[in-house]
Amino acid sequence: MIELNNADLKVQINPDGAELSSVKEQSENLEYMWQADPKFWGRHAPVLFPIVGRLKDDHYTVAGQSYKMTQHGFARDQTFKVVSHDATSAIFELVADDVTKAMYPFDFKLQLRYTLEGHMLTVTYHVENPDAEAMLPFSIGGHPAFNVPLGANEGGFEDYQITVAPKKTYPQIPLVGPYNDAQHEKELNLTTPLQLDHDLFDQDALILDLNQVETTVMLSSTLNDHGVALTLAQAPYVGIWSPYPKQAPFVCIEPWWGIADNLTADGELTHKQAIQQLAPNTQFEAAYQLRFF
Repeated sequence: MIELNNADLKVQINPDGAELSSVKEQSENLEYMWQADPKFWGRHAPVLFPIVGRLKDDHYTVAGQSYKMTQHGFARDQTFKVVSHDATSAIFELVADDVTKAMYPFDFKLQLRYTLEGHMLTVTYHVENPDAEAMLPFSIGGHPAFNVPLGANEGGFEDYQITVAPKKTYPQIPLVGPYNDAQHEKELNLTTPLQLDHDLFDQDALILDLNQVETTVMLSSTLNDHGVALTLAQAPYVGIWSPYPKQAPFVCIEPWWGIADNLTADGELTHKQAIQQLAPNTQFEAAYQLRFF
């Protein structure tokens, strides 16, 4: 386990999946991250690459060849190399090999950089296409889960709320099963905070279409000043999720540069909704910030 520390926070990241596993407030020892109880969901904050969400029938095609890949891709189940690590930053790296090419026939280099400053943790995704000729089609995203409530004396699930800035009515992409139904977009009024209730997630994740506008999604207690705010820039989507009907004591705020297959998807990876297309010998970088309070 790789640890970052400053006067405010202690952060732990597991090289398995380069997964953010713990964020504790130093003075109160308050744990913000969901601790992966398999009774509800056995992960903390998986990295979603090279797809976000589910493929139709867990398959896609490239150049006439069919490949199998399960939900959210394979990066979350791979061990990353620790490229560098000091008291407040760490870089993790995953590169293509025979195992990944059996699922995804592309060369790539994926790096995750974690940087701690005060109460802020910045997570940066860096994707490189080392191929001199072929495009690299991919999606990437995060899936961090936060304790709700944050502690034994921090109230219950319904004592928390979601606030989104800018305050407005957002386009909401519904899900039909695991697939997106963007053709029947809805609206979600977020001009006022959204009080948490497990029934909010009876149709799976709430997916907001951000149109690449910088957005902050804040999860906070109505009883005190504790919570977490996730800010992302130039991302097409953010998902808000808690498993239903399990009534799990956590909520995920998920920054996405990609989305699950559309109901009408034809299975061709290059046709996939919101797929990134990285030109030969070029790089992609995106980031989000987590502020813990």
